[in-house]
Amino acid sequence: MRIRQLPPQLVNQIAAGEVIERPSSVVKELLENSLDAGAYRIEVEIEAGGTKLIRVRDNGCGIHENDLALALASHATSKIDSLEGLERVATLGFRGEALASIASVSRLRIVSREAASASAWEIDSGGVDASGDPRPAPGPTGTTVEVRDLFFNTPARRKFLRTEKTEFGHIDNVVRRLSMSRSPVGFTLRHNGRTLFQCKPSDNSQQRDRRVSDLLGKEFFDQSIAVDVDAAGFCLQGRIGLPTFSRSQADLQYFFVNGRMVRDRVLTHAVRQAYQDVLYHGRHPAYLLYLEMDPANVDVNVHPTKQEVRFRQSNLVHDFLFSSVHGAIRQVRPGQEEAAGIPVSTPISLPVGGRTHSPPPQQRGMPLQVREQIAAYAALSEVAERPEEAASAGVSAAQTSHPLGYALGQLHGVYILAQNGEGLILMDMHAAHERITYERMKEAWQEETFKTQPLLVPQNLRVSLGEADLAEESSELFRQVGLEVDRVGETSLVIRQIPALLRGADVERLVRDVLSDLVEQGASTRVEERIRHLLATMACHGSVRANRRLSLDEMNALLRDMERTELSGQCNHGRPTWVQLDLNELDRLFLRGR
Repeated sequence: MRIRQLPPQLVNQIAAGEVIERPSSVVKELLENSLDAGAYRIEVEIEAGGTKLIRVRDNGCGIHENDLALALASHATSKIDSLEGLERVATLGFRGEALASIASVSRLRIVSREAASASAWEIDSGGVDASGDPRPAPGPTGTTVEVRDLFFNTPARRKFLRTEKTEFGHIDNVVRRLSMSRSPVGFTLRHNGRTLFQCKPSDNSQQRDRRVSDLLGKEFFDQSIAVDVDAAGFCLQGRIGLPTFSRSQADLQYFFVNGRMVRDRVLTHAVRQAYQDVLYHGRHPAYLLYLEMDPANVDVNVHPTKQEVRFRQSNLVHDFLFSSVHGAIRQVRPGQEEAAGIPVSTPISLPVGGRTHSPPPQQRGMPLQVREQIAAYAALSEVAERPEEAASAGVSAAQTSHPLGYALGQLHGVYILAQNGEGLILMDMHAAHERITYERMKEAWQEETFKTQPLLVPQNLRVSLGEADLAEESSELFRQVGLEVDRVGETSLVIRQIPALLRGADVERLVRDVLSDLVEQGASTRVEERIRHLLATMACHGSVRANRRLSLDEMNALLRDMERTELSGQCNHGRPTWVQLDLNELDRLFLRGR
């Protein structure tokens, strides 16, 4: 069979299969064009879930009358004009495929007017090439794009569309995501003549906070903290959910890189790792994050949908993101949840040799029993230890400055009851002491770095040629985490030394997992994760057990320790350590004031 060149219409329809998956794909491409045109007011009208009509109207800069026909040609764009421009893309669109692809599978009409033009101009396409020359038309400054009868000439694609409600749900998600990426822009969404979504431009922080609350829910806003970190050429802003606001699915995770909504494994892994030790099994964090960086250091030309990116320094991006989010989480202490909206500017230190080094913690003792801590607290407050002593001094426990208040007693040998200014605190004493012990064990371990243990009999390991090359290149990284791995053949490695805490572990599997991480992410925290798991087990067994009677002094010592401990809201298994019942909740339980 002879080789022949495909006709332009067929080429565009093939390209449309990658770019235009469903009506929401059309809306996304058109909205991105509007945002690139500098619009600050965008209206989206939908009929029949987008299959009958999609109309996007904006007040952007418009299209010159001589460029209207060219706008429907394949690979025609105003965004870039050289290879250098492709390497520093700062706009959402740049491939020049969207309008041509949409025109090839629908009846497309464009009406556009520049500010300096005396009138608007229009052009249309009936599923083929643009018909005729642009002609004058009435219209305000900006661009209106109408897409009718989507997939009318490709029935195989049309039959795979879902119900009208499902397709409109995808469109609604696209509009909401893009409205989160551009707070100064107002968006309106109508379906079958009804206005279902509208948000006004947000010009200040208070309006932006209100938009986040409206789009993601007041509960997310109330149970999240603001992050604002600027270091090493990166700027990270947004909100991250408290560990207690975890989700059963990863359905409340939004990440924008230079204003572009992206899905990237490096970013997802970094945030997930930042929540280690505080998320319950199988739960997912919630976040809305914006990363600004040099466009030259991120490649957005990965996939026609432009939702995937590649970072030129993925290790640096990963470690910056991990340090920023993890540092923000660790700053939350009891009593600060009410002020979750206060921005957290996190001091971070970037990685050295592939490993993130945090500022060295202050060394403290590592007691494993609550009773042994009492001597260290000669005066837990300026007034008194116990509520009755505070009352005798003329100061009630509700007026003390301690967020977790003062102990009142013990319930079934498991829970501590305490009174603070807000009401009643219920604390799981084992989970609380487990977190305190675990954090102190981690600090002691970090102070001593990795104690190593040479293997009496070095262990040989057969790997692929690529893995052997990677292990040889990463020998310094292995040493930083307490492993000594040497290459002794083309596809052979030998393990000579391991971290002392991991004696008895499956060393071969550990090294293979580290190599796998290096291939996928360019870095690995596998050794640290194994050690943390071991320390968590030791902390669990070394913490105060249920049914042990504690004195008020011991309970108060535990409360004060919790107020100073990082990540104290959850034990190292992700379970909550304490809950607050305020006076309003207590009044509701007893129908007071009704």
